[in-house]
Amino acid sequence: MKKAFKLEDLDCANCAAKMEAAIQKLPGVKSASVSFMTQKMTIEAEDAVFDEVVQAAVKCIAKVEPDCRVILK
Repeated sequence: MKKAFKLEDLDCANCAAKMEAAIQKLPGVKSASVSFMTQKMTIEAEDAVFDEVVQAAVKCIAKVEPDCRVILK
């Protein structure tokens, strides 16, 4: 499954790169990208663990930039 999420208050490209690297290391993740320019995160992961991957990704983002919010719609 592949899905894109909107990010709010992502302040720098370096933070986006750190987030992307951390998310790509999560178990079950096939690919991940975090774009500072478009303020979007795209995750492709195994269907069976997709929801768990998204929740772990949200935690990774909060560690790097606590003010950044992921819109989970």
